Amino acid sequence: STKLILQFLAAISGQHSWIEQQVLEANPILEAFGNAKTIRNDNSSRFGKYIDIHFNKRGAIEGAKIEQYLLEKSRVCRQAQDERNYHVFYCMLRGMTMEQKKKLGLGKATDYNYLAMGNCTTCDGRDDSKEYANIRSAMKVLMFTDTENWEISKLLAAILHMGNLQYEARTYDNLDACEVVQSTSLITAASLLEVDPQDVMNCLTSRTIITRGETVSTPLSMEQALDVRDAFVKGIYGRLFVWIVEKINAAIYRPPSQELKSVRRSIGLLDIFGFENFTVNSFEQLCINFANENLQQFFVRHVFKLEQEEYNLENINWQHIEFTDNQDALDMIAIKPMNIISLIDEESKFPKGTDATMLHKLNSQHKLNTNYIPPKNNYETQFGINHFAGIVYYETKGFLEKNRDTLHGDIIQLVHSSKNKFIKQIFQADVAMGAETRKRSPTLSSQFKRSLELLMRTLSVCQPFFVRCIKPNEYKKPMLFDRELCVRQLRYSGMMETIRIRRAGYPIRYTFVEFVDRYRVLMPGVKPAYKQGDLRGTCQRIAEAVLGKDDDWQIGKTKIFLKDHHDMLLEIERDKAITDKVILIQKVVRGFKDRSNFLKVRNSVLMIQRYWRGHNCRKNYGAMRIGFLRLQALYRSRKLHKQYHMARRRIIEFQARCRGYLVRRAFRHRLWAVLTVQAYARGMIARRLYKRLRGEYHRRLEAEKLRLAEEERLRKEMSAKKAKEEAEKKHQVRLAQLAREDAEREVKEKEEARRKKELLEKMEKARNEPVNDSEMVDKMFGFLGTTSSLPGQEGQAPNGFEDLERAQKELEEEDLDAALPLPEEEEEDLSEYKFAKFAATYFQGTTTHTYIRRPLKQPLLYHEDEGDQLAALAVWITILRFMGDLPEPKYHTAMSDGGEKIPVMTKIYETLGKKTYKKELQALQGEGEVTASTHIDGHKKNSVRHKLVSLTLKKKSKLTEEVTKRLHDGESTLQGNSMLEDRPTSNLEKLHFIIGNGILRPALRLEIKTKA
Repeated sequence: STKLILQFLAAISGQHSWIEQQVLEANPILEAFGNAKTIRNDNSSRFGKYIDIHFNKRGAIEGAKIEQYLLEKSRVCRQAQDERNYHVFYCMLRGMTMEQKKKLGLGKATDYNYLAMGNCTTCDGRDDSKEYANIRSAMKVLMFTDTENWEISKLLAAILHMGNLQYEARTYDNLDACEVVQSTSLITAASLLEVDPQDVMNCLTSRTIITRGETVSTPLSMEQALDVRDAFVKGIYGRLFVWIVEKINAAIYRPPSQELKSVRRSIGLLDIFGFENFTVNSFEQLCINFANENLQQFFVRHVFKLEQEEYNLENINWQHIEFTDNQDALDMIAIKPMNIISLIDEESKFPKGTDATMLHKLNSQHKLNTNYIPPKNNYETQFGINHFAGIVYYETKGFLEKNRDTLHGDIIQLVHSSKNKFIKQIFQADVAMGAETRKRSPTLSSQFKRSLELLMRTLSVCQPFFVRCIKPNEYKKPMLFDRELCVRQLRYSGMMETIRIRRAGYPIRYTFVEFVDRYRVLMPGVKPAYKQGDLRGTCQRIAEAVLGKDDDWQIGKTKIFLKDHHDMLLEIERDKAITDKVILIQKVVRGFKDRSNFLKVRNSVLMIQRYWRGHNCRKNYGAMRIGFLRLQALYRSRKLHKQYHMARRRIIEFQARCRGYLVRRAFRHRLWAVLTVQAYARGMIARRLYKRLRGEYHRRLEAEKLRLAEEERLRKEMSAKKAKEEAEKKHQVRLAQLAREDAEREVKEKEEARRKKELLEKMEKARNEPVNDSEMVDKMFGFLGTTSSLPGQEGQAPNGFEDLERAQKELEEEDLDAALPLPEEEEEDLSEYKFAKFAATYFQGTTTHTYIRRPLKQPLLYHEDEGDQLAALAVWITILRFMGDLPEPKYHTAMSDGGEKIPVMTKIYETLGKKTYKKELQALQGEGEVTASTHIDGHKKNSVRHKLVSLTLKKKSKLTEEVTKRLHDGESTLQGNSMLEDRPTSNLEKLHFIIGNGILRPALRLEIKTKA
C-alpha cells in the first residue's frame, strides 16, 4: 500500500523530478533490508516507518524524511518454519557475480544456518537476482558510493559466516566453557570485519569484567556464547539498518526555507506493524501492541470526533452516545506512575535484575488492575494484558536483555580494534559511550516510547485517513474466504469499536432527496423529490405517518437520522406498498398480454390457413411439372445415348486405323534400321574376316617363299631330297607358330570384348546405385594411398592426373628451432607477389614456405584466441594424415557415451567459446621445446610428432599398459591436442574437419588456405 501511495503522489505532482525519483527508490532499499517472507505474507514489513513527504506551493514533491520504528532484529538469527530471513541476503547471493562472491567467500543460501533455518530459501513470484539489480540501481540514485555498497556487502557476508560458527563444550576449573571450532567461516568473518580471528574467538567465548581496577575474564557456557554471537550479529544488522535510513534521509531531506510565514505542506504515510498475538509473545510484541493501543485510541477518538461533527452540523442531540475507551490499558502500560514499561526499565538498570524479579514487581504492582492478568502460580513466567483486541500473554524470558539492547564491553572493544572504518562508523555511538563509562545507553522501551510520543504528536496535528488491509485467508490463495480470520483482523484493526460508536448513535442517515425518492410510495400523492418544494416537511410527514411522532428519530438540516429498527420498519412498509402496486400492475399487464396474445394467435391462424392452401396448390403443380421434366429427360438421354455410341464407334475405328498406320510406319523404319545395322555389321565382319584371311594368306605366302629360299640354300649344302625335307620341316614349324599366334589373337579379342561388356554392365549398375560420399572421396583421392603407407609410396594417379606424377626428391629433415640463414641480397621484383615472400613476412617462428611432413609447434599465422591456435595445429595434422604423410592412430579407446557417432561439425561447434585451451596449448608447446632441447640428434621417434596423442573433443582416453608401452617404444600417435580424434578417421571426416573449422572459425580461413 505504501509503495502504491508513493507512486500515486509522484504521478499526480506531474513534475518527474530527481527528488521524486529518489523518494520512490528509497522504498526498494527499505524493503530489501526490512522486509521478509512470513507464513502470512511474502513481503511482510518487519519494522515500522513514517514517511513525511514535503510539497512546495505548486504541489510538487520537494523532499521527504523517513522515521523507522523497532526493527525485528531477532529475525536475523532465527526464523520460524517456512519463513525467510530479510530479502537482502538472498538477493545478494543470487545477484552477485562469481568473482564478488569469491572475494566474500559466499556460496548458496542453503549453506548458511541463518538463511536455511526455516527450510525456505526461495519465494514464489519473486526473482532475487532481479531484485538485487533494482537495489543496486536504487542505491546509485540515493547517492550510495561503490565503496559503501561493498562495505555493506562485507558486513552482510560477515553476518552469514558468523552464523556458521560451531562451538564445542568444555569444562575449565569446574566451570562450563566452550571453544569455537577452527573453520573457514571464522577466518572469513574475521577478515571481513578486519579483526584478528583470535580476538573474535576470545570475544565470543569469554567475558571481561572490570572490578575495582582489576580485569577478570570469565568463560561463557555454550548457550551463553551462542547468545553473545547472536547479539553481536543483531547489533551489526540493527545499526547498519539505522545507518541506511540516515543515508537515505541525507539524500531526500531538504531543510525548510528560512522565509517568514513559510508553512511546510506535507503528507505523512505511516506503515506500522499491526496487533500481534502469537503462541509465544515476547518484548517485541509488547512494544508493538503498545503502539497499536495508542493508534487504536487515536483512531476511536478520530471516529467519535467525526460523528460529533456530523451531529453538530445537523443540530442533532448526541449527548447520550457512549463508546469504550482504552485509556486504562494505556495508563497501566506506560502513562501512570509505576507503569509496566517504567518497571521494566527500572529492573533493567539493576545489575542483579532478572526476568523473575521483574515479573514479581509487575505482579505486586498491578495484580489488582482489571487489565492485568498475573500468572496462576509462582512457577509460570508469563503475564497477560487485556488489550482492545483481546488478552495477550507475554513470556518474560529475555525481557530485560532485549530491553537493555546493549553489547558487552568485549564486543565494543573488538569493534574498536577493527581496521574497518565503516563498522566503526555505524558503532560510533557505542564506542564513544564505552569511552565514557559514566554514560548509560537508553533502554529500547524508553527509545520506543519517546519515538511513539513524537509520532502521536505528529498525527494529532494532521488530518488522518486510515487504510485497513484485510487478508481473506492465511494460505495466500484466491477465492478462499476465512470468516474467523477476517473477524479477528477486524477486531485487531479496531473496526469493531467504530461499529459500536456508529450503532450507539443514528447509524442510518438519508438525505432528504434520497428519503423522499425511496419512501414516497408510503404516502399516496407525494411527488418525486425534484418536484418538491419543502423536502424537510415531506420527510417529516412520511416519518410521522409510518414511525410515529414520539419515536427516537431526528431530522437535521439536510438529513434524517434513524435507528436500525426504524430502517427495518420503513423497508417492510415500503415492500408492502410496492407489492400492492406490483400486484395491480401485474393484473393489468396480464389482461393486456392475454388480449394481445389472442389477437396474435387469431391472425396467425388465418395466415397459416392462407399459406397452407397456397402450399397445397403449389405442391400439386410442382409434382405435375416434375413428371413432365422427368419424361423430357428420359427422352433426351435416350437420344444422346444413341448419338454418343455412334460417335464412339466411329472414333474407335478411326483410332484403330491411325494406330495401325503408325505401327506399320514404325515397323518399316525399325526394319530399315535393323537391315542397315545388319548390313554394316556384316560388312564389318566380312572386312575383318577378309583382312584376317588376307593376313593369313600373306603370312603363308611369306612362309612358302621362306621355304623355297631355304630349300634353295640347303640344296647347296646337301642333296635336293634332304634339302626339300629339311625345308618342309621348318615350314611346318612356322605354320604351327602362325596358327598359335592366330589362336592367341582370337582369345585376346574375345577377352577384350568380354571386358568391355563387363565394364558397360558395371557402369550401368553404378549409375543406378546411390552415391556414397565417403567412397566417392576415397575413390577420388585414392592415388594418395592409405595413411599407413610411407611418403613417396602412394598409389597410381587417376586418369587425367598422370602428368602430375614425378619422382619426388627426398626432403631433408629440418630443425625448426635452428636459425634461418640470411638470404642473399638480391634485387627483388616488388610487383610480383610470391608465396615465399608472404611466408617470410607473416609466418611465425622459423617456419618457411617449403613443405614439411611433420606437425607444427605453432600456427603459421598469428591468432589471439587459444582455441584458434589449437585448431590450427589440429588442421595441419589432419592435412598430413589426409595426404598420407602421417600415420593414423593405431590405438584408441571407445567412449562410453557414444561420442564417436556425433557428427564432426557438432564436435567442432562444441569447442567454440571454451576458455580451457591456454594451458593445453602451453603444455603442447612446452613439450615440443623440451623434446627439441633434449634430443638434438633429430630422430623422428623422439620429436614432437612422436610426443603427441590424438584425443577426443571432450575427455582424454584411458590407455592400457600395452598401448602405453607401444607409445614409449615409438608407436605413439599425436598427443596433447583435444580437438583431434583418438581413432582412425575416413577421408570424408578429415575433409569435414578441415572445411568445418574454416566455416565456424573465420579467423582460420587464411591459415587453412595457406596450408592447402
